[in-house]
Order: sequence, then C-alpha cells, then structure tokens
Amino acid sequence: MFDNPVAKRTAIAAGVGALIAIPVPFVGPIVGAVVGAGIGFFTAGRRG
Repeated sequence: MFDNPVAKRTAIAAGVGALIAIPVPFVGPIVGAVVGAGIGFFTAGRRG
C-alpha cells in the first residue's frame, strides 16, 4: 500500500497531527495541522 515513499511520509505526518488534534478540544486541530505539516515539510526536505 505504501510503496510510494511520499505517501508513507504523508501518512506518518498526518497520523502525528491527528494524535495531537484528538485530545485537545479547540486548539488541537490547528496545532495538529501545523505539527503534521512541519513534519511533512522537514522529511520532504531531507530526501534531497
């Protein structure tokens, strides 16, 4: 399913963002989205 490395990194970043977003009621989705996007951005920058 995750043969594409971009899809794998995207799924990991989205999962981390969701873990942050679930327990915090109002600010969680915003913080989760920012953290997930940051993880995705930095892991994409690492691949060259």
